[in-house]
Amino acid sequence: MPEASPFALPDLVHLASVAERLVAAGLLGGLIGAQREKVHSAAGFRTHILVALGAALFALAGREVSFTSADTSRVVQGIITGIGFLGAGTILKLVDKAQVHGLTTAATIWVTSGVGVASALAPLWLAGFAAVLTWAVLALAIRLEGRRS
Repeated sequence: MPEASPFALPDLVHLASVAERLVAAGLLGGLIGAQREKVHSAAGFRTHILVALGAALFALAGREVSFTSADTSRVVQGIITGIGFLGAGTILKLVDKAQVHGLTTAATIWVTSGVGVASALAPLWLAGFAAVLTWAVLALAIRLEGRRS
């Protein structure tokens, strides 16, 4: 049997399903990123869209080449580790002050990658619920922290 062309598109139902998951990842990452953009975070709207989209892409690519669940698990582990390094790059320790900046940004990048993976591999309601909950935590925390100061 001849090997299929790498440019061959799947049937329309499968193509729509993959596109739906990638678009969902981007939109949900954008929801989180919009909140970060509003508070002038170093990682904002575009960054969060790309993190979610990238995580979903890696997970979906493995599924498209028929990875086993063990292979998919290793892809997810790699995403988690890689995003950890990306997030670590956003954390700054101020030398002359006992303050650390960027932990929330690092955490939102990490959660956003989880939303991307969930968009690719899990029911979409899980990714949607996680994104909305993340947005709510970020939005409400600003109000609560503002009242304490």
